[in-house]
Formats: sequence, C-alpha cells, structure tokens
Amino acid sequence: MTADSPETISAKRFAAFAHGAFVNYWTARFFSTFAVQIVAVSVGWQVYDLTRDPFDLGLIGLVQFLPLLLLVLVTGTVADRFGRRHVMGAAVALECACAGAILYFSIRGLSGPLPIFIALAGMGTARAFFGPASQSLVVNLVPQQDFANAVAWNASSWQVASIVGPVAGGLLYGVGANVAYAVAVAMFLASFLLITRIPRPPVRSETRKVTFSSLFDGLRFIRKEKVVLGAISLDLFAVLLGGAVALLPAYARDILHLGPWGLGLLRSAPGIGAIVMAGFLAASPITDHAGRILLFFVGLFGLFTALFGLSSLTWLSIGALALIGAADMVSVYVRETLLQLWTPDEVRGRVNAVNMVFLGASNELGEFRAGFMAALIGVVPAVVFGGAGAIGVAVAWALLFPQLRDARYLHRQG
Repeated sequence: MTADSPETISAKRFAAFAHGAFVNYWTARFFSTFAVQIVAVSVGWQVYDLTRDPFDLGLIGLVQFLPLLLLVLVTGTVADRFGRRHVMGAAVALECACAGAILYFSIRGLSGPLPIFIALAGMGTARAFFGPASQSLVVNLVPQQDFANAVAWNASSWQVASIVGPVAGGLLYGVGANVAYAVAVAMFLASFLLITRIPRPPVRSETRKVTFSSLFDGLRFIRKEKVVLGAISLDLFAVLLGGAVALLPAYARDILHLGPWGLGLLRSAPGIGAIVMAGFLAASPITDHAGRILLFFVGLFGLFTALFGLSSLTWLSIGALALIGAADMVSVYVRETLLQLWTPDEVRGRVNAVNMVFLGASNELGEFRAGFMAALIGVVPAVVFGGAGAIGVAVAWALLFPQLRDARYLHRQG
C-alpha cells in the first residue's frame, strides 16, 4: 500500500476513530450537543413567543454565561484534580436535570420566562464544568500524531449536531414544546451512558497540590504565551461583536417570515458550512501560515455576518450563515489545536477553563450584546454593525499580536 493510496488517505482522515475511547467520547459529545441545540431552538422560540422582546433573547445568553465567569477558578482546578470523565458525566447529568425542569415548567404552563432563565442558569453551570473537562480529556485519548485530526472531528461532533439539532428542534417544537424538551432529556441521558463507557486514560503527568496560587496558573500561562492569548482573545472579540445567533428568532418571525421549522433551518446553516469545512480540514490540515489563515478567516466571518444582516431573502440568508459557519470552523480548528498542543497537561484543565470563559463571553455574552443592541437600534443594524466590528478586530489583532500573525505551525517549535 503506497502513501498516496485511497486506503492510506482514508486512514489518515479517520485516524482519531481508530481509538475506541475517542469514539465513545465523540459520540457522547454529539448527543449532548444535539440536546443543547434542541433546547436552544425551543427556548428561543418559546421566550420570544411569550415576550416579543429581543432583549429577552439576549438574556438567554447572559444567564448561561455568568456561571462560566463566576466559576472559572473552580472548574479548571476540578478538571485537573479529579477524573475528567467523572466531571463530564456529572455535568451532563445536571444538564439532563435542567432540561427536565424546563419540560416540567412547560407542562405546567408558562406565563413568563423567569423559570426558563433559572433552569438555563443551571445548564450554564453544568457547561462551566463540562467544557474544561471535555476539552482537556481528548488529548489523553489519542496519540499526539492523531490529535489535530481529533480536533477537527471533535469540532465536527458539535457541528454535525448543530446541523441536525436545530432542524429537529424546530420540527419537534412544531409538534409541541413538551415533545422537544422530552427528546432533549433522552439525548442527555444517552450522552451520560456513553461517558460511563470511556475507559480511564493513562495519567501523563503528576498532579500538583492545589494552592490558592495554583488556581491562577491557567491565567498566567495564557498571559505568557502570546500566540495562545492572541488566538483566544481574537475569537472572543470577533464573536462578541459579530455573533447573530441570538437574533435568529427575530429574523425568522419578523424579517424572513418563517415558522419554527424556518428557525431550525437558519440555526442549522452555520453548522452545514462548518461541517463541510471540518471535513476539508480533516483531509487537508493546515500545515503552514496558521496565524495568517486564522486572521483572514475571522475577517471573512465578519463580512458574511454583515451580508446576513442585510439580507431579506431566505436563500441568501441561509447561504450567508453557511459561510459564517465555514469561516468560524477554521478559527475553531486553529485555536483549539494551538491551545491543546501548546499547553502542559498539568495545567490543561485550568487553561481550558479560562478558554471556556472566553468562549462563553464571545457566545453567550455576545448574544446578550446582540439582544441589547437590537433593542436600542434595531435588529438589522445590530447585526450589520457587529459584522463590521469583527472585521475591525481581525485587522487590529494582526497589528497587536505579531507573534500570532507570523505563527506558521500549529504545534510549538523547539
């Protein structure tokens, strides 16, 4: 068998799946993310139905972000000190309980969004622990030579669920909100059972005793490594300014005049673009000029966001969202590979906890920013100005972080 044979190409493309522990891990993340997407679509539509206020759509993101921020010093330490599989399992169990609570509130009847916000805060707490543990675990499940491939497929787990989940959520919500939430509960339960099947990974480093000072090790590492700091802060500010997901219910109902199924299509479109890009990256990984590629695609993310904001045509809106997802996938791939391969295992949980705050700030806090701006200046201007802001961030980061701009490889040199 030659190096260029189809068998070799296929083996390289699916290298991470040769490891059974990764298969269980990947599938568990898929089910968990699928359930999150069902809840996100259903909650967004239900809250907007109750209040018709875009500001409340922003609050959905805010109540999920605050636990990430408040628990950042705890969640990373827990991921480093305790079994990461156990932390993942406990977090998914809590997500299952919170989804069950939303189902209960929906069955009883809702007169306002407050019970949903409380349950979402619980889900945000679960995600605060799930993120550092799951991101830190994957590097222990595959050998280093297969890790970049695992990152691409790990990201695709989220993206595949982001394609199918929102459509399923919209269709299920069309049948009934209770049906959608019940399916989400079942998906969380399936994820929990799969996590219990992940074997204990080998311990690759000795865990240091926890001290007050050690709680800040993740922050110190990121501050010292300018390439890592630049990569994750670039994503933070680009998505914080350019994120438009929170406003999709308003676009679906008031601008594109679609129903819940249409909202599902809109939420799925970025995932479609992302999974296509993830498949391309799995077959043709980035091997040079990683920093410049990252900055270029963040700029494209902002450009396509502005295009979506200006569109009043369904096909153009879906196409723009797909391009947003493809551009963002490149950012995810570069950032996550840099972060995991540059970080020592003994502080990986704490570093990933800080990264989760950055991600939460960019996503959930970005949703609050979008809802707040939409309430002030309107839905369309909020999205268009946000896209322009993301382009500005890409240009600014190219100047502020020359180490990131000039970084050629995803792994540390020397």
